Amino acid sequence: MKKLILSAIVVLGTMSIHANVLPVSQNTNATVTIQTEYTEVTADAVPAAVKTALQTAYPGAKLDKAFVNEKKEYKLEISVGDQKATVYSDVNGNWLKI
Repeated sequence: MKKLILSAIVVLGTMSIHANVLPVSQNTNATVTIQTEYTEVTADAVPAAVKTALQTAYPGAKLDKAFVNEKKEYKLEISVGDQKATVYSDVNGNWLKI
């Protein structure tokens, strides 16, 4: 009977070793990117202030595509010679950093 109790204590003792809870890191970083939806518009729909700012900042630039979002911000795909770029402007021709 002593051997049975002793073996039960040994078995339960070894099982409790594996019952330790490991620490869980609570440092969680979440990145949320909100992208506004742009819809394509014709080059004629781009305001004159935006076109003027484009020609002032990028002389000789050709407007390939233009997009606008609900906040009246314009995404302009332009080409200057061999190079292509995408620039962003508000309705007044002020450049935006996105």
